[in-house]
Amino acid sequence: MIIAVMSDSHDNLPNIRKALALFAERDATALIHTGDLVAPFSVKEILKFPGETYGIFGNNDGEISGIKKLWKHIYFGPHLFELGGLRILAAHDEADLGRATYANIDVCVFGHSHEKTIREGRPLVINAGESGGWLTGRPTCAILDTEGPRAEIMEIK
Repeated sequence: MIIAVMSDSHDNLPNIRKALALFAERDATALIHTGDLVAPFSVKEILKFPGETYGIFGNNDGEISGIKKLWKHIYFGPHLFELGGLRILAAHDEADLGRATYANIDVCVFGHSHEKTIREGRPLVINAGESGGWLTGRPTCAILDTEGPRAEIMEIK
């Protein structure tokens, strides 16, 4: 199974659209956004993804009630997802992962720092960077292949 991972889109609709196109090229069937969408209009764009979509609230998500009305599968982190035979722990900030009481985690995904990171091992750790590109000027997202598992950071151009 191919899972799309993105974070910190901060209402950048053009980059959200470009990320979704990259995910389609890679045949992703699920998407996890690890927070800082910001407003409901960004959620509407994310929900155009043709597969399962899951989200975590970030520290800049201002219209939480509006986002919740649109998105059935958005949670306050840390939250455990079971996808593609993996136990995936998601949070907005890596520091929040330490509050989780779950065991046997295969993959951890987070954002917040806007710094793309992949740390191999068990769990595999992924920060997809910032899809918005506002801070670094280099927007990124990630693909998680549940076989392995392994991950890849992709530039959004």
